[in-house]
Amino acid sequence: MSLRVIFFGTPSFAVPSLRSLLDSPHAVVAVVTQPDRPRGRGHRVQPEAVKRLAVERGLRISEPERLKDPEWLAEIRALEPDIAVVAAYGRMLPQALLDIPRLGFINVHASLLPRWRGAAPVHRAIVAGDTVTGVTIMRVVLALDAGPMIASQATPIGRDETSVEVEARLATIGAALAQDVVTHMEQRDAVALQPQDEAQATYAAKLERADGRFDWSTPATAIHNRIRGLHPWPLAATRLHDRRLLLIRSIVEREETIDAEPGTIVAARRDGLLVAAGLGVVRIVELQPEGRRPMPVGDFLNGTSVREGDRFEMV
Repeated sequence: MSLRVIFFGTPSFAVPSLRSLLDSPHAVVAVVTQPDRPRGRGHRVQPEAVKRLAVERGLRISEPERLKDPEWLAEIRALEPDIAVVAAYGRMLPQALLDIPRLGFINVHASLLPRWRGAAPVHRAIVAGDTVTGVTIMRVVLALDAGPMIASQATPIGRDETSVEVEARLATIGAALAQDVVTHMEQRDAVALQPQDEAQATYAAKLERADGRFDWSTPATAIHNRIRGLHPWPLAATRLHDRRLLLIRSIVEREETIDAEPGTIVAARRDGLLVAAGLGVVRIVELQPEGRRPMPVGDFLNGTSVREGDRFEMV
């Protein structure tokens, strides 16, 4: 017997999970996603990735402004869902909604819980220098990402991987893991629930533009982690010649201390700007002058006068 599934999700991370359910024997009876909002430089209203897939597949789409609205809850109840699957929906779910599916809600979360509960688990893990992350499937409860865990799968974080690359891999892992959990529930198999250790919980706060600020006196590894962890937004930011620059990609050139003030450009080469950190040297290989497109350092040097001894400053 196939299950009647309601899917809750919004950005591209959720697309593999929705696609996996659509390709399964289960029936996706509705997709709940956040309302379209203005995005980008032109502030144009554009649908997010989940909605685009739902439109393509001709699915029933719901974009509620208020999740506690009695009329909307009645509509969801009338669909008689067996289970709800959540992947990066982006809003807290009220108890009145959680009580509707007979098998409850499960969530595809991009971390190894209880580490990195919250809105930006992949970015925070990379900025913190974590070398391993993963996906956890958990029961949804009223507290933020605090429900008992059903399944998890770990994956390493490469030394130079950005949040974009890690998140894409986690989305694929999560899709397979979620479908496996739903299948076990459909087959009435016993699903083991493991409580989270509250003492080990950490919080992945929502990203803000201010997260891009950093101090060059921190170690090269920490600066590199911030650059790759804040890609593609808000991006690590610095200032050179009174011009704000966004840092796209970097490499830890060396980890030993050198005789130069933090932020000093010790070499300006076409393959990267070598910049002294508090400990070690960071090589900036791609950047974006504010208001322009991202570019390799070689292209940046073609139109900008940068010399050895110039110094980056905090924004």
